[in-house]
Amino acid sequence: MTRAEFTSLIGGEQKQLRRFLLALCCGIREDAEDLAQETLIKAYLASGKFTDTEKFTAWIYRIAYNCFIDHCRNHKPFADMDEAKHTVDEQNEAPDYTKLYAALHTLPPKERTAILLYYLKGYRVKEIAGILKCSDNAVKKQMSRGREQLKLKLQ
Repeated sequence: MTRAEFTSLIGGEQKQLRRFLLALCCGIREDAEDLAQETLIKAYLASGKFTDTEKFTAWIYRIAYNCFIDHCRNHKPFADMDEAKHTVDEQNEAPDYTKLYAALHTLPPKERTAILLYYLKGYRVKEIAGILKCSDNAVKKQMSRGREQLKLKLQ
């Protein structure tokens, strides 16, 4: 892939990618922006080896997901809704989503990612399985557990 092809493809996908990362980071804009930059740098550096432009979107989301997982390894997830809500309240610029972001923040990264790719990005289960590198059944289980936890947390 040439520099021009990469620039063209990422130009059409960048806004959605940043929105996805913001949701993954539960509204913490600084983390989402850092992950977006890291994703774009890694994608650009690897773009010379990438040839299938039809699968560019899934490829870039896979890189974003890997960056997010690396980020999660360095940050403790919140098990308690009050603790998550306090953190999100402090850093969130969109208070309308505070409760949702706080609930998302309590989910394990794979469950959060599966739910966001399905509902925010509109990917099918099979596509999500490809991005997360797991089976279709694993994605279905992650989504089921995630939806159940969100339902409990948001009531």
